[in-house]
Amino acid sequence: MLSIFQKEINSFFSSLIGYIVIGVFLVVLGLIMFVFADTSILSYNYATLDQLFGIAPMIFMFLIPAITMRSFAEEQQSGTIELLVTRPLNDLEIILGKFFACLGLVVFAIIPTLLYYYTVYNLGSPQGNLDSGAIIGSYIGLVFLAATFVAIGLFASSLTQNQIIAFILATFLCFIFYWGFWFFSKLPGFVGKGDDIVQMIGIDYHYNSISRGVIDTRDVIYFLSLIGVFIMMTATSLERRKW
Repeated sequence: MLSIFQKEINSFFSSLIGYIVIGVFLVVLGLIMFVFADTSILSYNYATLDQLFGIAPMIFMFLIPAITMRSFAEEQQSGTIELLVTRPLNDLEIILGKFFACLGLVVFAIIPTLLYYYTVYNLGSPQGNLDSGAIIGSYIGLVFLAATFVAIGLFASSLTQNQIIAFILATFLCFIFYWGFWFFSKLPGFVGKGDDIVQMIGIDYHYNSISRGVIDTRDVIYFLSLIGVFIMMTATSLERRKW
């Protein structure tokens, strides 16, 4: 697994992929937080990082599928997937190696946002007038969210040899699991009849729950379960080549 992880990380940073991902993420967040008048924290009367954690899921919804779309689709298209499986690794180790490499790249993109926290911390009046507990929870939720989107992206990539199709499918699945169940809960058939249960199936509900600063084991179990399900579905998808 470690060899796959190192191979994927090296491929990200030996090309422009890694730098583009980190650059796009930070530039978009920087524009929203400090430049655009409607969302700039400089226009607010209080120090907050709500913009960061509110817009990050939307950026991830497109950025992470762009990272993962080549993971298996490219391997299958070029035929290198057969060479890959000849190594003394099972399918799960290959998947986990790619999973942690993609997640690592996203974490590398998140780390520089601590500079935004430092900036807002110093802009507060009095200095440090921030809800640090909620911010720590939001960062933890952001990592869980990124891990879930990576697992979904790997599954989508394993279904096809076309990277564009893998990207579109992953983006669609991320949208459905993040916001889809919230929209479903607003349908007349669910309003007042279990709409809260439908919302709890979606990622958005648990992401917002962690972002309040209280780490509930139910939210952690939800994210780990969803990640595990998509990793196992990816393994099943790759198993098709042996059928």
